[in-house]
Amino acid sequence: MLKITVGKNDEDYTTIQEALNAVPYDTEAEIIISEGIYKEKIFSDKSSLVIRGIGNVLITYSDSGYDILDRNRKRGTFRSYTAFFSGKKLKLENLTIANSAGEGFRVGQGIALYLDVEHSVLNDVHLIGHQDTLFLAPLPDEERETYGFYGPRHLLPRKQTMSIFRHCIIEGTVDFIFGGGNAIFSECEIISCGPGYITAPSGLKEWLGMIFIHCRFSHNIKGLNDVYLMRPWRIEGKSYFISCNFDDHIAECGAVSWPGRDDEFIQCTFKTYDCTAEAAFTDNYEMSSIEFNTLMKNITKYI
Repeated sequence: MLKITVGKNDEDYTTIQEALNAVPYDTEAEIIISEGIYKEKIFSDKSSLVIRGIGNVLITYSDSGYDILDRNRKRGTFRSYTAFFSGKKLKLENLTIANSAGEGFRVGQGIALYLDVEHSVLNDVHLIGHQDTLFLAPLPDEERETYGFYGPRHLLPRKQTMSIFRHCIIEGTVDFIFGGGNAIFSECEIISCGPGYITAPSGLKEWLGMIFIHCRFSHNIKGLNDVYLMRPWRIEGKSYFISCNFDDHIAECGAVSWPGRDDEFIQCTFKTYDCTAEAAFTDNYEMSSIEFNTLMKNITKYI
């Protein structure tokens, strides 16, 4: 495996993007990043990568959806990322990735991490943003507004992806974990930084969806009580919450429909199992033991 170092002293490269550019596409590579703040917008389409931080490593950029770019168009959601990864395999460890553009109601969407990798594993990764912090590809088949999907990979066929998050922290406000990718979040902390919606899934009915196991859902704003666990981005979106702990900021109904699409809500999946919370949704959407056992059988090979 090719090994490359990044840092401000005697490492191979001083920027992460330079290190990524140096990796041949089909070569397995490990990139070790020394402690520091890296103000970079990074893009990688390498086949197989391990990226590991040493000490406190922060990757940050501030692009946002409302920025006006070419032909007087907005940058839009999918060009706002701080870090974009595609390829076959990816492992990220001990990193913080932030979109520092600001609050969504002022600047629009701001993706910290855009994952379009066939199989990715993230350990001890901290993602910071407001609206649309983490995007799990693929996109839905069809956009609902002109140029809504404009950005990397939007012209390619939609392929199933799988992401595993272990001991990660994810912060945001509106739809801050979204997309069609399958994902398992194990022992993660999900922090709401304002009113909004945590997941906005859009995967297909036969896919796994987003699954949270032994996660804590917390907030950092006093008196916050109008956060929803899910509003489906498309009709077949799925979000599961298993043995999770919810603070008092979660709204009682748990999930709501996308604005103007109440008729689609009944086709999505929102389920909980053995969760701790004051809200009543744990009874309304509780999985049966049969549903739980079937789901766990499907995900056992991944965790």
